[in-house]
Amino acid sequence: MSKLQLSVAVGNYDRCRPLFDGDVRIDGVDPVFMQLSPEEIFFRAFRNAEFDICELSLSSSVVKTANGTLPYVGVPVFLSRMFRHSAFYVRKDRIKRPGDLRGKKVGLPEYQLTAMVWIRAFLEQDYGVAPEEITWVRGGISDADRPEKIALDLPPSIRLIDAPPGKTISALLAEGEIDGYIAPRAPDIRGGASENIGWLFDDPMAEAIAYYRRREIFPIMHILGVRRTIAEAHPWLPGAVFKAFAEAKNLCLERLLETSACKITMPFADERLHHDMALMGRDFWTYGIDGNRHVLDDFLAQHHRQGLSSRRVTIEELFHPATFEQFTI
Repeated sequence: MSKLQLSVAVGNYDRCRPLFDGDVRIDGVDPVFMQLSPEEIFFRAFRNAEFDICELSLSSSVVKTANGTLPYVGVPVFLSRMFRHSAFYVRKDRIKRPGDLRGKKVGLPEYQLTAMVWIRAFLEQDYGVAPEEITWVRGGISDADRPEKIALDLPPSIRLIDAPPGKTISALLAEGEIDGYIAPRAPDIRGGASENIGWLFDDPMAEAIAYYRRREIFPIMHILGVRRTIAEAHPWLPGAVFKAFAEAKNLCLERLLETSACKITMPFADERLHHDMALMGRDFWTYGIDGNRHVLDDFLAQHHRQGLSSRRVTIEELFHPATFEQFTI
């Protein structure tokens, strides 16, 4: 039987490197890998479903699942996980603490981005600032014409406005027209205009560690998707994809733990790795539903709370049933 030739679009992550190099293979698949930025993958996947297997925004996938329009079925491979306490920038000359954001304007590239959901969640849960207390200003980071990828139907209590024509949220922050900025990328500001701009939290790592100790949540940003029509024709495929990506991630961690030479271009990489394991456990970058159900449940509840999903989506309808359990010996 010939193998399925399928396109696979994911980011250039160390946890995928064994797949790119051929050290790990997807059973029954002859993959054509495309290493692309998340922005390009998501735009092409959610607009035109261009890829057979691809990285997907968790938030966009939930919006589409709630509406019954997601062309992919989820696989619980969490290619991107990130604490987002360092993704919040503010005018330091007027915002000193999270509570100062009440009644203020905060820019974001898209209201529905996964990072935005997590940030709004910890603002409300940990600092008492509700999404309804902020005016959200949507605009591009570097391109004023950046669109929202998918249509949203937000409740009237959420104040979301567009940036003025020709203005990016980076420029609005630099000019003081908005008070804060949240995005997966830093604001595009050069020169002296950044003088009064900095992180909301002076030590975002300390804030993130305290958040993890309170909630034991390592936020999930991206999942993996298999085109629904292909999964229906080949029901073995989502499980095979999960198996291969999990093996690749495990091999990546094994290689990081081998300390004869530094694998990444950072000093103190070994010390950082052991610190993270002491905080979060040896398999801190967990794939699968087991070990992540509480993270996913929290996100799905917050997603609906923030008006992004028309109903409370369940884990079972987001991910393919073949990926919930794996064999053991």
